[in-house]
Amino acid sequence: MEQDRTYPVAALVLAVITAVGMAIAGAPLWLALAVLLVWAGSLWLAVASPPPPIESATNGSFNRDDMGQFIEHAGTPLLVTENRRISIANRSARNLLGAHILGQDIRVAFRHPEAVALLERDASGQATVQGLVRRRDIWILNYQRLGEELGVIELLNQTAEADISRAHTDFVANASHELRTPLSSIIGYVETLREDAGKAPPETRAKFLDTVLGEARRLKNLVDDLMSLSRVEAEKHDLPQEHLPLRELVESAARDAAGAERQDRLDLDCEGEIEIRGDARQIEQLIRNLVDNALKYGAPEEKVSVTLHRLPEGDAELTVTDRGEGIAPEHLPHLTRRFYRTDPGRSRASGGTGLGLAIVKHIVERHRGRLDIASKLGQGTTITVRIPTVAQTAEEVS
Repeated sequence: MEQDRTYPVAALVLAVITAVGMAIAGAPLWLALAVLLVWAGSLWLAVASPPPPIESATNGSFNRDDMGQFIEHAGTPLLVTENRRISIANRSARNLLGAHILGQDIRVAFRHPEAVALLERDASGQATVQGLVRRRDIWILNYQRLGEELGVIELLNQTAEADISRAHTDFVANASHELRTPLSSIIGYVETLREDAGKAPPETRAKFLDTVLGEARRLKNLVDDLMSLSRVEAEKHDLPQEHLPLRELVESAARDAAGAERQDRLDLDCEGEIEIRGDARQIEQLIRNLVDNALKYGAPEEKVSVTLHRLPEGDAELTVTDRGEGIAPEHLPHLTRRFYRTDPGRSRASGGTGLGLAIVKHIVERHRGRLDIASKLGQGTTITVRIPTVAQTAEEVS
């Protein structure tokens, strides 16, 4: 430390006087000298200046290699531009846009008017870019200028959020339409009966009442399915832990779905000693939905086959096959969407809500299973569900 202020001589004199006084008073000489030295040292430290700070050895210049290594493994696509050309692109950016973007002009790399307009400005900013990679993609492009020549581009994928919002909007619109149709019918027939005041023939009144009852039941089925779908979606991340004997569940639920009037159309072939971790209520609902659909849309004179067996790799495989008109190939990818119907008129006439297979899909997902649908026009449809067994699950855990 360097001393840059005047040493306090008066204070030092006071320290000497104090030490001499202690000696005269009979204190040991060494104690008086120690007090003097400590006092003098304290005075010296009080007037000394702290050491100067150590200057940084770096010159603050941009190092391209260091920057590239720093952002290479980031999960977000990041790019660095120099003189409006892409000089660095991390792995996520190269996977998204292609390795060829290195060295390209930003206008060639992005080819999107909003992105190019932002990147050509002399200021930082943000832009929403649609169709950057695929037609329905939505990306947020954040651009931060670091100087006259340098800039950093960050790409944030907003496609999933947009899809969820769109699906929510579509679901609300479809649900409102499905609920409004039976309600309008019920209100219309009830108002007619009320205004009629008993003047209509009994057979007409009975017909109206039958229609009201049918629409009310349809409305109840729709509300029940909406509630079921909501519960299944809320629980889909919770793996069930209850051990279920699958054969008994399949046979019982299939017979319940058929009812007394359709028992003769069931052809059951179930292997025993198959146990899964599952939710009994949801597995029964899955089976009832599949069997009821097969009986509704299969040929009335043909049987519906329900088979259950264990695959060599350990999964339990349930198949439900009808021998009806079949489903056109273009409909197959959409069958598990909410309210999707290949024939809306026929589905509504048979009491279908358009939610059965959507519920099945979510139940299968919750049980870590797999759902496959195969169909040929004029031959029928086969729906296959595969669910891990208890033994297989235990092996995976261990």
